[in-house]
Amino acid sequence: MTDEEALCEAARNGDSDKVKSLIESGADVSYFDSDGLNPLMHAAKHGHAEVVKDLIDAGAPWNALSPSNHSAGDFAMEAGHQEAFDVLLNAALQAELILGTIARKGNANKISDDYLDDRVSFSEDKIMDAESKAVMMAWEKPLMEAHAKAVCSNGGHVLNVGFGMGLVDTAIHQYAPASHTIIEAHPEVYDRMKRQGWDKKDNVKIIFGRWQDVVSQLESYDGIFFDTYGEYYEDMREFHQYLPKLLKPGGIYSFFNGLCGGNPFFHVVYCQLVSLELGSMGYSTQLIPLPVKDCLSEEIWEGVKHKYWQLDTYYLPVCHSTNESD
Repeated sequence: MTDEEALCEAARNGDSDKVKSLIESGADVSYFDSDGLNPLMHAAKHGHAEVVKDLIDAGAPWNALSPSNHSAGDFAMEAGHQEAFDVLLNAALQAELILGTIARKGNANKISDDYLDDRVSFSEDKIMDAESKAVMMAWEKPLMEAHAKAVCSNGGHVLNVGFGMGLVDTAIHQYAPASHTIIEAHPEVYDRMKRQGWDKKDNVKIIFGRWQDVVSQLESYDGIFFDTYGEYYEDMREFHQYLPKLLKPGGIYSFFNGLCGGNPFFHVVYCQLVSLELGSMGYSTQLIPLPVKDCLSEEIWEGVKHKYWQLDTYYLPVCHSTNESD
């Protein structure tokens, strides 16, 4: 038995002393055994929180995935091992706050620009980009209606960043806000909006362009929704820096919470991360669980290259300022 195999066995058995000894002797903590699991996954799966911490401290990657697309955090979640889960979540948040290893990409703007330059195709239940990836899909309609209800709950002036299929804007319009501003960056989506008469609707103002380029044209709003395509967490994080100027005191902010929508643990990490980062800016975030099991059927995703959502619960974020004197 190699040191790495012994490390996996010791991690599975919760033998902390043996794990520490093997780590000190140079055993590779990122090794995957014949079952497709690394030592951290074994420890998490069996709820050995102390061993989980030892392995994390030794540099075991918290975000490594098994062949079945499970991370150590997923194994801890599924088995109900709260203490091991908490150790992994804390390690993940610390790493993401400093490094941003999952969803932050240095080429985000390039991908966004590529999408805006490409043609998109429209059908009754989806918009697809040139690579057959879904930009937006009809299964999101109940979620968009819930987002609209949240950002319109104060009445007043509402801003939506990203029109897409118009699901959230249709819902917002039904609440008859004092004004309804829509930012859309894709030229074909923008043309389709005009063909559908959005530029002639009461109290609707359309601003064409990337939000980064038109932010100076914006005012302040009672409700804001953010849902762009071809961007990453860093882009949304950048948008959040403008919230103190864009969101009125007492206003409501929400965003499409598709962060790492293909992995349960990574999704939890990003829900917590965005809540922490907004919290540091003086905003509290409530995450409202909504069941979305209907969207998991194969028929819905037929012809779509990438399933951007594979979880049975959607956590709808409702954010508001904690500073009453803003």
